[in-house]
Amino acid sequence: MTGLPTTAPRSSLSRSRKAAMVVQLLLRDGGDLPLSDLPEAAQARLTRELGALNLIDRETLHSVAREFATELADVALTAPGSVEAALKSLDGRISSSTVARLREEAAGTSGRDPWAIVMDLSAEEMIPITEGESPEVAAILLSKLPTAKAAELLGLVPGEVARRIAYAMSRTTTIRADAIARIGTGLAQQYCGAALPAFAETAESRIGAILNSSPASTRDQVLEGLMAEDRSFGEGVRKAIFTFADIPARLAALDVPKILRDIDQADLVRALGAAAGTDGPLAAAADHLLDNMSTRMADNLREEMGEVGTIKQSEAEAAQTAVVSAIRAAVDAGTITLIVEEDEAA
Repeated sequence: MTGLPTTAPRSSLSRSRKAAMVVQLLLRDGGDLPLSDLPEAAQARLTRELGALNLIDRETLHSVAREFATELADVALTAPGSVEAALKSLDGRISSSTVARLREEAAGTSGRDPWAIVMDLSAEEMIPITEGESPEVAAILLSKLPTAKAAELLGLVPGEVARRIAYAMSRTTTIRADAIARIGTGLAQQYCGAALPAFAETAESRIGAILNSSPASTRDQVLEGLMAEDRSFGEGVRKAIFTFADIPARLAALDVPKILRDIDQADLVRALGAAAGTDGPLAAAADHLLDNMSTRMADNLREEMGEVGTIKQSEAEAAQTAVVSAIRAAVDAGTITLIVEEDEAA
């Protein structure tokens, strides 16, 4: 072996050179190492170190292997090593809002490439991008993905969408690198939890909650306009609205006593008195409440309703809104659950 280049004495070997020796030893023995999980810089450094290896004498190799084994034996616990890895290990154990906030913090402090964050999504999780973005943006996404994952994603979208994305590839050749970087940042913020949603509730729920506390005339006018403008959205708002007239269909008979103690007696008398003097849904709501409380309480309320006299419409609406608010509060507290239309259909 005289004249052949040999590795430097083990006392002068760097840690990266020793790591390359261990990797080469494991690969020689058929080990399957997930080297692609390493950061790109570490993969490149390891490759260069492997390329620089010459002949290694037995004593040096055994010494490096023993040192590696000793250090490995001293490890009592391995940790995820990054925020993203930690989030994956905690999948399903922490809330989605916490995941989003932590990803946002990590992206802001680590300077991680937004495209790397996007490409961490599964093919199924990328479908909303193909649905919500232009074909050109979807084509750029596919171009950034490994071929196998791009093919998987393309196979998950409808055929016509897939054809539009494929054709859009022809219009992406002249896009500047800075524009692609901005697109990556936008996708990461929109689809990867790098920014928290502005509202926790749907638009239908938000406007429904507002209309619940609005005068009946305002509520009817707004709902009529929404139905004319966008029937699907209007129907969603209508389902989110809960008014005094909805009580018989939405409030279970057994839940009536649970909400009465949280309603001011004067409001209850005015709400029932005004409703009982009408025909239709309001009167039915008053009957539903009176029929499902104790007989003694119902008799006392009917007596007070007869003594209250004429009730102004504004006072009646305010009292009925107070009753609805008490029911809503009980729902939010988990004391009761409103009946939904699906339950009725079942």
